[in-house]
Amino acid sequence: MKLLKFTSIAIASACLIAGCSNSEKEQQNKLEESLPMTEKVVEAPLWLEEVEGEQALAKVNGWNKVTLDKLMADKRYAQFLEAGLEIVNAKDKIPYGTYKGGFVYNFWQDENQVRGMLRRTTLDEYSKPQPKWQDLLSIDALSALEEKNWVYKGSECLESNYDRCLLSLSDGGKDSVEMREWDHSKQDFVENGFVIPEAKTGVSWKDINNINIATNWDDDSLTESGYPFIIKSLQRGQQLTDAKHIFEGTKTDVGVWPFSIKFGDRNLNMVVRAVTFFESEYFWLPDDGSQAIQLPIPQKVSIEGVFKGQLVLSLKQQWSALNSKETFDSGDLVSFDLEHWLQKQEIKDLHLVYHPNERSTVDGVSITANKLVLTLLENVVSNIYVYDFNKKWSQQKLAMPENGSMSVSSANQDSDIIFINQESFVAPDTLFKVDVSNVKIAAIKSIPARFDASNIVVEQFQASSKDGEKIPYFVVRQKDIIFDGTNPTLQYAYGGFQVSLKPSYSGLLGKNWLEQGGVYVLANIRGGGEFGPNWHQAGLKTKRQVIFDDMIAVGEDIIAKKITSAKHLGIMGGSNGGLLMGVMYTQRPDLWNAVVCQVPLLDMLRYHKLLAGASWVGEYGSPDIPNERAFLEKISPLHNIDPQGDYPSIMFVTSTKDDRVHPGHARKMAYMLEQYGHDFEYYENIDGGHSASANLQEKAKRTALEYTFLSQKLID
Repeated sequence: MKLLKFTSIAIASACLIAGCSNSEKEQQNKLEESLPMTEKVVEAPLWLEEVEGEQALAKVNGWNKVTLDKLMADKRYAQFLEAGLEIVNAKDKIPYGTYKGGFVYNFWQDENQVRGMLRRTTLDEYSKPQPKWQDLLSIDALSALEEKNWVYKGSECLESNYDRCLLSLSDGGKDSVEMREWDHSKQDFVENGFVIPEAKTGVSWKDINNINIATNWDDDSLTESGYPFIIKSLQRGQQLTDAKHIFEGTKTDVGVWPFSIKFGDRNLNMVVRAVTFFESEYFWLPDDGSQAIQLPIPQKVSIEGVFKGQLVLSLKQQWSALNSKETFDSGDLVSFDLEHWLQKQEIKDLHLVYHPNERSTVDGVSITANKLVLTLLENVVSNIYVYDFNKKWSQQKLAMPENGSMSVSSANQDSDIIFINQESFVAPDTLFKVDVSNVKIAAIKSIPARFDASNIVVEQFQASSKDGEKIPYFVVRQKDIIFDGTNPTLQYAYGGFQVSLKPSYSGLLGKNWLEQGGVYVLANIRGGGEFGPNWHQAGLKTKRQVIFDDMIAVGEDIIAKKITSAKHLGIMGGSNGGLLMGVMYTQRPDLWNAVVCQVPLLDMLRYHKLLAGASWVGEYGSPDIPNERAFLEKISPLHNIDPQGDYPSIMFVTSTKDDRVHPGHARKMAYMLEQYGHDFEYYENIDGGHSASANLQEKAKRTALEYTFLSQKLID
């Protein structure tokens, strides 16, 4: 690491380790001000981490003004904003819905419902081109009534009565939510119903009068990651303070949450204890109130639900169950008889449901009344299979049109009706209603083209990474471009947490980039989930450099093909992808001419002390473990800025209300670049949460700013 040995190191280091008092901060600031420009700070001052601190927001507002004045003065900004607003507010969007209890539920936003309207209709009505909706709750009206900037974050509904739900409302888009009991049939909050104050809460219904809750009970009930680790049971009419303690993890866990599994005509009350981000223990809470019983399954696993008595598990590690002669691989989908385990606490008759090859993985599991539905990624192409179980598993491929990415957008165990969304880079979304019991497929909704794709082609290539691994990537371009290295190109990637990036339709990208002659590259680098758990785990902790090497390899490959050149190549990524952008900025500044760094992690020596950061130690490693810290020192963007370096322009995009990735990451990086005179743009949305936009209008504005920045750097 380029740890610069400046005079202020003692104070700065002490502040980093133990925190600073106001007098200590003032002493550090005065010392910094007395030093020459290139000898000011080892670390950016900690007051930038004070989310809504007066000094920090003054700095943010100053940066915002400079960037907004510059980008909004460009005539393209107004063009991009107008196009963006037309797309996000379009009346002919697909009203994606969840089908349950005889109704299709939809959350709708447009220019009239900025914060959104919760509504529902019948299945028959939903299949019509223009359904008649029953409005349930206007978030705009609620916000106006209560003088709050409410953002709707979803609901948890009672399985036996879908009218009764716990709604999650976020102030400005934060992960923390206030939960209130709501009755769809009465279109009102339940009088004297359940209310849980703002926190990162998890709830599960036991029955109409009882819920299990994991929330912020007091200052000592949260983990180091900021999530709850104590679960209590609450009866209707009880105060939260009177809730009964039923389960407890530890402060070093990521978090502990209740959930339920639908098993025939009953719900099993369960607990998941996330020991790390990727390792969990699962427990059953017997109805008689006796002690929780742990399931004898591996820690790297996901419970997908119960189908015809079989508990279905998605393995993220190799596993051989006790008394079983068979070993299953990481990436396998397996099942066993749940009733036998509930009665005997032993696993009987383990079955293999699905085994992937090197270039395939399970992308989604859905359970209906009579079928198990698997969405598979096969070389980053989606296929859907319908499975059944009768002593052993059988399957058939669903005969969907072969066109891009697919996902099951709605399925539940009370019906065999599912909704499947299909899209590609150039084909707009189409929604299919599928009855998996008789394999009847009907396209019921689609959106019109948002941009002219008549001259667009999509290609898939492979780049050879530094260690020889083949890294697939997509190129979306005008078919008649000249391969002379001058095409403005945007390369996007994520590379973490087993998140898969698939071809998808984006009107904003198409209208404001592809139609302008831009090329788009989607890189399926390691760290993601495109090829299963092993593809993700190849880049964990101190092995993470392979992820960065993959990103570099794709950039070099498209330059070698003369699709573009470093002068015309930009990159974009958010959250973990924001860390990727920061590393690309410091490791290979010669390879790009513009970097869009969204809601990023950038201070990798302190990330675990900021908001939810401690939960990601399983992904990045711990700065408190010497060998892992040594690696983090080498890659941490904030700590690897060369004061005399020749860097591309970088645009930071973050949100004050992001309570997942701290806005201090972007603030501190911008501060350091400002000290050294390096070029950057900065936009921090005061609301918006981790998406950096709390509503569709803000999304249109943010993307208009980003495409204006990219146009200035890669086209002009």
